[in-house]
Amino acid sequence: MAGSRLPRQLFLQGMAAVFMFAFASLYTQIPGLYGPEGILPARRTLRPQGKGRWQQLWETPTLLWEAPLLGLDTAQGLELLSLLGTLLALGALLLPQLRHLLTYLLLWAAYLSACQVGQVFLYFQWDSLLLETGFLAVLVAPLRQPPHHKQAPQGRVAGASPHEGLPFWLVRWLLFRLMFASGVVKLTSRCPAWWGLTALTYHYETQCLPTPASWFAHHLPIWLHRLCVVATFLIEIAVPPLFFAPVRRLRLAAFYSQVLLQVLIIITGNYNFFNLLTLVLTTALLDDAHLPAKLGNSRRRRTPTSWPKALLAMLSLLLELAVYGLLAYGMVHYFGLEVDWEQHTVHSKTTFTFHQFSQWLKTVTLPTMWLGAASLAWELLTAFWRWTQVQGWLQKFCAAVQLSIFGTATVALFMISLVPYSYMEPSTHGRLWTGAHRLFGAVEHLQLANSYGLFRRMTGLGGRPEVVLEGSYDGHHWTEIEFMYKPGNVSRPPPIVTPHQPRLDWQMWFAALGPHTHSPWFTSLVLRLLQGKEPVIRLIQNHASGYPFHKQPPTYVRAQRYKYWFSQPGEQGQWWRRQWVEEFFPPVSLGDPTLDMLLRQFGLQDKSPPRARSSSNTLTQALHWVRKQLSPLEAPTILWGLLLTVAGIRVMQALLGPWAPPLAREEKHRPAPREDTASKQAASAPNDSSGSQTPRRKK
Repeated sequence: MAGSRLPRQLFLQGMAAVFMFAFASLYTQIPGLYGPEGILPARRTLRPQGKGRWQQLWETPTLLWEAPLLGLDTAQGLELLSLLGTLLALGALLLPQLRHLLTYLLLWAAYLSACQVGQVFLYFQWDSLLLETGFLAVLVAPLRQPPHHKQAPQGRVAGASPHEGLPFWLVRWLLFRLMFASGVVKLTSRCPAWWGLTALTYHYETQCLPTPASWFAHHLPIWLHRLCVVATFLIEIAVPPLFFAPVRRLRLAAFYSQVLLQVLIIITGNYNFFNLLTLVLTTALLDDAHLPAKLGNSRRRRTPTSWPKALLAMLSLLLELAVYGLLAYGMVHYFGLEVDWEQHTVHSKTTFTFHQFSQWLKTVTLPTMWLGAASLAWELLTAFWRWTQVQGWLQKFCAAVQLSIFGTATVALFMISLVPYSYMEPSTHGRLWTGAHRLFGAVEHLQLANSYGLFRRMTGLGGRPEVVLEGSYDGHHWTEIEFMYKPGNVSRPPPIVTPHQPRLDWQMWFAALGPHTHSPWFTSLVLRLLQGKEPVIRLIQNHASGYPFHKQPPTYVRAQRYKYWFSQPGEQGQWWRRQWVEEFFPPVSLGDPTLDMLLRQFGLQDKSPPRARSSSNTLTQALHWVRKQLSPLEAPTILWGLLLTVAGIRVMQALLGPWAPPLAREEKHRPAPREDTASKQAASAPNDSSGSQTPRRKK
């Protein structure tokens, strides 16, 4: 394996970008979701129970406990955290000096604090994934920035520590758990669409927020949909073990397959920052030799190849071809692939049973854990070898302390992750070491390790269920309340909102899958619409002109359930077709006994008014001013504006890069050190992740 210095830098930049999008997206929705007049006021979630300060902080780890000390309520504290998180992440994205352990610790702590009060609107798998990956970024980020333009002994980059590769290995392990579990649960769920290879014939129109490309993908030939399902199983189940392959080209092939899948999902669906975060995880499959070099001396010298190395290269090539052949055979054999040359199609079907797959899963789950353990052991041995190369007793002692701390943390996090990973196979879960269960239970509330399983079951097989809100002044003439992002008007094209996540629109999609009593927050939404609360209305329509009751709140509100389908090619001016199914929520008005009963049943009544806080507080006034400036802009506009700002600054940095200060130019023209015997010894290391083949850092 080549060094991982450049992939680590790319990972930290990617994490800063994802945190920036996540915080900025959440900030735009806080008043409507968590404010005093929001759907689920955040102040209800943090109520002191007479416990000690540190015990309270450990059981509910959120910095929002300290909001009253700043004269802020819980929602205002959440706004402050989101703004600071956005700015800090933006700084880390632009300034290498801010890609520090403390920076990512603050970002992780801020998002964990938000999740503690986020309730159902922050219960998505990608929120848990961001927390777990964010904590890994804390360990991957350097304790200090290494000096520039200095060459360390044995050809390593100056300031590089032996432990640096260990936390980054956990990123690869997380990517493996995410993808492998996501593929497995599609089959363990017994979903007929996945087993019948027809899932993608429904997915594009039944997913939460389709894009315009979803319409075109939906109308692709059915045989191609089925073949894409087979490819999905291949990428999510068969390819992830290659993340730990000893052959570099196999790992790179696995990398490009994952990137292809995520890019296609981004094009055909609005999944906020989730796919971007998954792409950031894939950087753990790269190495310095594959990424574009940062310096001009990146060209390798061609040296004569000895016969042992030539033999090893030949064996690696044979292993690579064998793996590709095995994957191709598995696809053909287990999914019955047959090419019909006359009709120009590919026939496919699942040739194994649920029982056979369950037995296979029971057989391979534990070996995949041992595969991860073996890969981690190799990383530990490599780190120890790098430590033996450190010169000077003081540097060696400091490196030993760091290696002990980060090595222990890496092993502990690996053990913790085995518990949620084994959820997909109950018998293996029960055989895990009890110490791992105890360790996981002690830190479970910190979400350091989570279970994953995306698109477990395909919904809407008989049509996409959709809840449509309606308002009326007299109870007879009803007007539909259209949302900005989710399907409603059949003639409106699906929007593109990535990387923003409109969390109310997402929960409306989940609410449509069952009765309204399974989504208690929906009753609170109806109440706020009857009251005409502006923060909630802004979640539905950011501009007042788009909300039909902006002059006066409706007297009555109800909800209907429809089924939606994509329109057929040739239907001009229409993207959807729909059919009424049933009443979802009965007509209610303020003071209606049905509404009051539901509010009491779900504990959503305001038993006590929010505590009045002084609006003369300077911090409160600053938050109000920022909100007033940004409120006219839609959330996707703000997020894309941040992205364009970063791109513009990066372009300016690239254009001004050659104009270095005199000291830098003098350093640049200084002759390079000669290669000595120590560097030759470093090249014979069991793992050159120490950076012996990486160029010097650019100033």
